[in-house]
Amino acid sequence: MSELTAPTPTAERQASLWSDAFRTMRKRPDVIIAALVLLFVFTMAAFPGLFTDKDPTACFGREAKLRPDTWFTGDHPLGTDAFGCDFAATLVHGTRPTITLALVVIVASVFVGLILGILAGYYGGWLDTLISRGLDVFIVIPMLMGAVLILSLFRGRVAADNLFETIAPAAISLSLFGWMEFCRYTRAATLETKNLDYVVAAKCLGASDRRVMFKHILPNAIVPVTAVVPTTIGGIIVTEAALAVLGIGVQPPATSWGVLLSKGTEWAGGGYVYLFAWPLGMLVLTVFAFATFGDALRDALDPKLR
Repeated sequence: MSELTAPTPTAERQASLWSDAFRTMRKRPDVIIAALVLLFVFTMAAFPGLFTDKDPTACFGREAKLRPDTWFTGDHPLGTDAFGCDFAATLVHGTRPTITLALVVIVASVFVGLILGILAGYYGGWLDTLISRGLDVFIVIPMLMGAVLILSLFRGRVAADNLFETIAPAAISLSLFGWMEFCRYTRAATLETKNLDYVVAAKCLGASDRRVMFKHILPNAIVPVTAVVPTTIGGIIVTEAALAVLGIGVQPPATSWGVLLSKGTEWAGGGYVYLFAWPLGMLVLTVFAFATFGDALRDALDPKLR
């Protein structure tokens, strides 16, 4: 017997929710500014050649620690670092590892959180108990502390030439301690949704558990999860920087904003503040943009605030 599908009366409502949310967001000046900042950062990560034509690995000792030119012009508009590398090129090319790491971690965390949360909420019983107890254990360990414990095992490793091999240890460690919030939101949304009329109708028409979970329940669970994704990405970027400063994140000679901050702290006290200020400014601006966009998205998706 062929599997029948039940209509989802909330589909139109969901579409309306998202369209209304983005219509509300695009009217806010702070959201527009945040979106432009994120577009700039993502473009820099994807196409660094648009922003600099210099090789960040081409370093000349005689040009070490040249201060930025007046009005940021000349051969080295942002100056050079302690090894004579063009700092603008280093900063631009350091964007890709930082953003890639954050995206890999958020995708892995959301995927694990959605799967575990929907399974726990839908089936309940011993499976819910097992997942919930695991959630209780992991949720009391801050992401930074958990990542420090895991990455301590990789201390002293040599950075790989491949981007994904370079960020893999940090990405795995952060993902292990980043799924809990998404699991909680998904489990709560599943418990709220699974007994609604249209879900019960789908079951009566013969829809399989997998179809009910991912076709009928998941769209409702995605709404609260999506609202916290931008803010979480900002938190991941800050955590990566903290790990790099501690010497256990992305490892030199690979670079990221965290690595640049770590190196910059060594020279900021000697008057070379720009080696610290530029990566710090980029990090703060990007995190602020993610936080602004996330707060606006959460407010726009909250029916009580619409």
